[in-house]
Amino acid sequence: MDFGDVLLQQIINGVSLGAMYALLALGFTMVYGIIELINFAHFNVFMVGSFVGLWAFQAMGFSGQSEVLYGLPLIGVLVVGLVVVMLATGFLGVAIERIALRPLRGVSGTAPMITTIGVSYILFNVILLTIGANTLNYANPLPSVRWEIGEATLRLREVLLWVVSFVLMLGLHFFVRHTKMGKAMQATAQDQEAARMMGVDVDRVVVRAFCLGSALAGAAGMIFGLYYNYTSFIIGYTAGLRAFTAAGLGGIGNIPGAMLGGVLIGLIESLGGQYLEVRWTDVIIFSILVLVLVFRPTGLFGRAAPSKS
Repeated sequence: MDFGDVLLQQIINGVSLGAMYALLALGFTMVYGIIELINFAHFNVFMVGSFVGLWAFQAMGFSGQSEVLYGLPLIGVLVVGLVVVMLATGFLGVAIERIALRPLRGVSGTAPMITTIGVSYILFNVILLTIGANTLNYANPLPSVRWEIGEATLRLREVLLWVVSFVLMLGLHFFVRHTKMGKAMQATAQDQEAARMMGVDVDRVVVRAFCLGSALAGAAGMIFGLYYNYTSFIIGYTAGLRAFTAAGLGGIGNIPGAMLGGVLIGLIESLGGQYLEVRWTDVIIFSILVLVLVFRPTGLFGRAAPSKS
């Protein structure tokens, strides 16, 4: 491949990674934007989502790499798998909020954040002790359709990943901007007490934020499994850190910023792995994050908000 083809291939790969990171980053940014809590359990909700997707495909009769579908059957299987995963992880997010975090709602300091770290380790160890430490092959109903663009290759799995991610992000944007609950979320993010006085059920808003954020993390987990054709108990850590970096880079609490930050992190990872040694990729990603937060603490696309009294 010449330089242009290599660059195009890495851009395709980077946008694919970035779409997955963006979905995961949206969960971080939704919860933080409303209650100013960094939810570290989100890392392993993503991991649990990948396993739920694996089990959903197995329940539909797909357990290996040999069976492929085309057309409407393929769309049906993917939609069913996605719905099952998002419902399961959305329910998990609600359970985390109701059981572990709601009793701490009025507690100041770092106790709620530390609690999310504990919940994250509970999820991590439950999967480790019940499923085991082995990497599991993901069911793959996708046909190996590909298109050649020069010497670069665009596969069907990348196109589907882009489409699913775009539809989910567009749906979230519409929900937040144009529905009654979405506007209640915006009001709560700006000032909880004022929103409560205006009749907004803040507890319900917080639950919905956890549900939606966790559902998007689950969708990202299923996309991870289909893209890489494997899952493991350990995948939440690396992907979660990159998604958290994407949220911070874009401006944590800012939904468009999380989406753009995810794509930027994906491109940095892909291009850095190609043109530098792979082991330097994390150094580059987190160095950029540190520089952005030092010189622009609100992130690239965030804006300073007035202090809440």
